[in-house]
Amino acid sequence: MEENTTTTNTAPAEAKKKFNIMIVDDDKFILSMYTMKFTKEGMDVISVSRPTEALEKLRTGLKPDIVLLDVIMPEMDGIELLAKIREENLAEGSVVIILSNQGQPSDIDRAKAFGINGYIVKATTIPSEVLRQITDIAKENGK
Repeated sequence: MEENTTTTNTAPAEAKKKFNIMIVDDDKFILSMYTMKFTKEGMDVISVSRPTEALEKLRTGLKPDIVLLDVIMPEMDGIELLAKIREENLAEGSVVIILSNQGQPSDIDRAKAFGINGYIVKATTIPSEVLRQITDIAKENGK
């Protein structure tokens, strides 16, 4: 009987695996909303509003489980940021997901060329569904 109790107690912990997530988006509202949403689910969130700041954090040793990138940002777009991340071998082992309002096939193909794990269009996906999709993609990729 004790063995069943242990199994029952273990399952919810696995379902609620805690991820370290870095969100890169220049929209302060989006950053705030998703930071609150993911934190409420027990995840550690690093919110970054500039691509150069994201690179700095990764270069100094940040190793997030999941990296969420917007496409349209100042300084460089999210796919250019992803190209730099790949070029410098930053965020190795991280699941990289584009979370953007840009959903044109050309944007998706451009991102896929740099080895993304997923692409979610913000405008057509409610935040709770974004959370579910991110969690599913992370699990599919061994996180």
